[in-house]
Amino acid sequence: MMQLLDKLYGNAVVFSNLRAQHRIPYFSEKKLHELRDKRLRKIVQYAATTVPYYRSLFQREGIDPGKIRTVADLDMLPLVDKHELRKDPSRFLSTSSQGKNSIAFLTSGSTGLPLNIHHDPNSLLANIAFGERQRKVVSGICGRTVGCKEALIGYAGCASTKVWDFYEKKTYIPLRPQRLLIPISKTVESVVEELNRFRPNVLISYGSYLEAFFKTLDSLGISVHLPQVVLYGGDAMTNAGRNFIEEKFGVPVLSTYQAMECFKIGFFCEARESFHLHEDLCHVKIVNADGEKVADDKKGEVVISNLVNRGTVLLNYRLGDIASISSQKCSCGRTLSLLSDVEGRVEDIIVLPDGQFVHPRVVWSIFKQKNEVLQYQLIQHEPLRFELKLVTAGQEAHHGFLRGILADLREVLGHSAIIEADFYDELPRQNGGKFRSVMSYCKSNVI
Repeated sequence: MMQLLDKLYGNAVVFSNLRAQHRIPYFSEKKLHELRDKRLRKIVQYAATTVPYYRSLFQREGIDPGKIRTVADLDMLPLVDKHELRKDPSRFLSTSSQGKNSIAFLTSGSTGLPLNIHHDPNSLLANIAFGERQRKVVSGICGRTVGCKEALIGYAGCASTKVWDFYEKKTYIPLRPQRLLIPISKTVESVVEELNRFRPNVLISYGSYLEAFFKTLDSLGISVHLPQVVLYGGDAMTNAGRNFIEEKFGVPVLSTYQAMECFKIGFFCEARESFHLHEDLCHVKIVNADGEKVADDKKGEVVISNLVNRGTVLLNYRLGDIASISSQKCSCGRTLSLLSDVEGRVEDIIVLPDGQFVHPRVVWSIFKQKNEVLQYQLIQHEPLRFELKLVTAGQEAHHGFLRGILADLREVLGHSAIIEADFYDELPRQNGGKFRSVMSYCKSNVI
């Protein structure tokens, strides 16, 4: 009975948010901004009363949360960077029942250090409704609104599968897409076999993985069932890679702009030129090195304010990506602002001597459950020679479980792989403050 009530409640949340989702992207600027600012005022009041960091900030600085009426007033608040969040993530977690019942999503982020971001159940349920904005684009290309098959190349426990499992548990929505998870650790041939068997309409994965996958198919002359749409998120795909897939295979490539800190930031429309911003769900501004807002068409750092999540509340949060907000409007007719020139993370791919490749998320899936590992970096110097750098809770911990880690890595890198391991107090970041947990110095003729 409780499970039935849970699903009925979940359905109510979804359908209460579903109305107007197809129309919101076409709202007038005035109407869209009214909706955005209404959500902003609610989340600011919520943060001021239930989130320790903001409650302390407002009291200490004498800021009246009632005076934050529009997104322009967010300038009254300081920017929050990843270092500030990592110092004590619990300060940004609401003490309300929504915060206490929120669900943790683990991310390595751009620093390589694991961090839990909490999303409250209601915002996760509402995301089903918010997803209608991009589903309309996908269904338009596929020529159907129901009955689509979706194949996700990922790993068990990734954000997408965790969200899917939550939806299965908390809602009863008829005519869900048929979904298949294909482990990202599988060989190219095994992935092709699964795709040929399942025959998906939509293929979903990380941008760098899909680029490497299709280039490998072309290089090896492997035939595969082609989806009607390729959809990527999580990391970036190069423009050359997107053009290659669209021109060589004739498959449109869509993308979502998202982060663990905010699941709905932007999406590609049919024009596939820039990201339409979910302005009413996540406010985005672009700042320079001094934290000052820059003009449209000028590149700078992406700063977000999640307007819907009642778990980990983040306002004026420095995401770390580089982009610009376009002064142009899209030819598709949507009025949502456009985010252009996004410089996200394009992950290094490990290419093995037999032509197989290993995505960094395969390596991440090994380490994410190793609580002793605070930070790691795997470097490929030669096709079968690797360097593993570890930051652990202590030297004794490092030596105690190293054998198991090396065995797990050889399962994906090959049993003849030479892995030289050592541990460090900390690992330096690359230029721009980013951190690559997997690096490859090996050039490939394919990828």
